Amino acid sequence: MEYYSTNGKAPKATLRKAVVKGLAEDRGLYMPQTIPHLPESFFREIGSLSFRELSYRIADAFFGEDIPADKLKGIVYDTLSFDCPLVEVSPGIYSLELFHGPTLAFKDVGARFMARLLQYFTEEEGHRQVNVLVATSGDTGSAVANGFLGVEGVHVYVLYPKGKVSPIQECQFTTLGRNITAVEVDGVFDDCQAMVKNAFMDSELNDAMKLTSANSINVARFLPQSFYYFWAYTQMRRLGVSKEIVACTPSGNFGNICAGLFGKRMGLPVKRFIAANNANSVFYEFLRDGEYRPRPSVRTIANAMDVGDPSNFARIWDLYGKSHEAVCRDISGVTYSDAQIEETIRDVYRQRGYLCDPHGACGYRALKEGLRESEAGFFCETAHPAKFKDTVERIIGEEVAVPPKLAAFMKGEKKSVPMSREFTDFKNYLLDR
Repeated sequence: MEYYSTNGKAPKATLRKAVVKGLAEDRGLYMPQTIPHLPESFFREIGSLSFRELSYRIADAFFGEDIPADKLKGIVYDTLSFDCPLVEVSPGIYSLELFHGPTLAFKDVGARFMARLLQYFTEEEGHRQVNVLVATSGDTGSAVANGFLGVEGVHVYVLYPKGKVSPIQECQFTTLGRNITAVEVDGVFDDCQAMVKNAFMDSELNDAMKLTSANSINVARFLPQSFYYFWAYTQMRRLGVSKEIVACTPSGNFGNICAGLFGKRMGLPVKRFIAANNANSVFYEFLRDGEYRPRPSVRTIANAMDVGDPSNFARIWDLYGKSHEAVCRDISGVTYSDAQIEETIRDVYRQRGYLCDPHGACGYRALKEGLRESEAGFFCETAHPAKFKDTVERIIGEEVAVPPKLAAFMKGEKKSVPMSREFTDFKNYLLDR
């Protein structure tokens, strides 16, 4: 399959180029030339498929023309070493728990899948080192760092905003060493993301080293997240839910919801989507008046959503033919303040006995306030609440147990490279490596 740029000024690319390069030459994001529609037979059989089997079928529709079946199946099965259970939190509202992977966050699937896919391509090309640049506002850094840890021929640079990720999140990518370097940027997430994008466009830097990205701007990172939405649908049908299904995604850089929208184009019977935002409400405002006005992000307790210029807006805009009306037919939006997020975490815990993290709380509240009589819905619970231990404990007034996976990260020694938010400083650092 060929991939084109959302900016429309770069040559078409193979899957190999789209994955290894990450960003098109015109700074656009790669999109598949076609979005395959899954056959009716797939949906007839879906109830009998395991998470791995279902995911392989979806992956094959996108990547099967470019990767041998045995290799692709191995990549998918290796990626999905855990399940994502569906939990009923209140009548008609379900939590799709995406935090059972190695770093207890939803990005584990995309990060591991990309690591294995990139390894496959680099092994075919020879072993010139690939340098992965990733900007993170929280969970992306830990998922990518752990997904690529120890992968031969790949070095990862995680750029994160100083003082703006939770202590546990920070531990998950600053204590690993080996082929992982944490870069602590004196700025916000958008500064980190801009530095990554500028690196791809810098000819001197690209001549000196082979660069790619593991943010959701990379097709290999965001497309596998469509697995989640098919799996949620499957589990809801197994539970006998007969109402129309709504999917709600806490949204920052919009890679996860974008994957769900691709799933809908593939035939997934989800009626509509809700994009739940924190105070960084650029997309919500776009839905309201049709104007996209990016701006610097503001800090919130749902820090992984602290994005003021979401990269994947370009994909959503392209997917819907640059039509505001078309986008609004499939997607609605909400925005919540820190006070509202805290209120939701507290109320859901006290009334339902379910503990949300700050991002999942946005998803739950959006469904509770937005579901119609004919609908049932699931929200993506994107990270374990213990990753935001201090915040959640303050809200509920109780101690939050730290799972052993997280506790192990907290024992390591932090190692990071301090960096200004000036691209020139980051470029010179890379050139000196």
